[in-house]
Amino acid sequence: MPASPPFLDFPDRPADERVPKAVIFGAGHGSTYPGQDSSGHALAADAIRAASQDDVALVGHWDFDLGGPLFDGRPTCCIDAGNVATAMHDNAGNRERIEAKAREVLALPAVPVLLGGDDSVVIPFLAGFADCGPVWVLQIDAHIDWRDEVHGERYGYSSPMRRASEMPHVAGMVQVGLRSVGSARLAEVEMARRYGSRFVTAREVHAQGVEAALLHIPEGAQVVVTLDCDGLDPGIMPGVAARTPGGLSYTQAIDLIAGLGRRARIAGFDLVELYPPADIDGLSALTAARLVVNAIGAIVRQA
Repeated sequence: MPASPPFLDFPDRPADERVPKAVIFGAGHGSTYPGQDSSGHALAADAIRAASQDDVALVGHWDFDLGGPLFDGRPTCCIDAGNVATAMHDNAGNRERIEAKAREVLALPAVPVLLGGDDSVVIPFLAGFADCGPVWVLQIDAHIDWRDEVHGERYGYSSPMRRASEMPHVAGMVQVGLRSVGSARLAEVEMARRYGSRFVTAREVHAQGVEAALLHIPEGAQVVVTLDCDGLDPGIMPGVAARTPGGLSYTQAIDLIAGLGRRARIAGFDLVELYPPADIDGLSALTAARLVVNAIGAIVRQA
């Protein structure tokens, strides 16, 4: 199948000598567990790009999520660099290529925006910030992802926050949207708490607003946002592999992104775990595309 057009039809390189504010790239495969098939998640980046196409002609219009046009009246300052070449079960090679791409974008310097892929792509993405630390991690997810290994694989989709906690350049993390059960056995919960991770359940956000999460982020910190689509409620994000009732609303998610942009600095953003085979009428891809738009809008507006 032919690749989707770029996100919002962004160019693949700057039109002039200016460094872009953000660079989008996709990564279909990370570290797949033995015997599992990650090909459904590999469809995500192009599904998000395709969902953005109806708004291509509207980029200069007023966006009520952002309080103005996407680029705040300035020229387009975002590019879509396409997809990193990945292959299912080439786990070490995939990690190497994803980390290299993140480092390449950060060296411009620009903000990398990764479209996954399952949650395993987050590990090399975060590793790419090693020379740009310290960074905090704001994870939006139903699960804490602190498993040490699954089927002998230490870099799979159940382990990104555990691996992040071992990275010297990661100063701390806030995990938002947690609910129900999943990769959170008692041992993982205790280890995450010993590390100092701040848990903010979905119920707390519903009761107290997004400030319940933002207050844990140091003002002015560099923050990498990792947004697992199952962090949102399946009523608006059904296209995930682990539907879990009670998740964040779209408005809560974009308020969290915007609030972070005002309180700190978004140094990187990834959106993962969209599973197009489970989507309903393209709703999840559309919601994911709007979340990426809001992330870009917040990045454009920060100093």
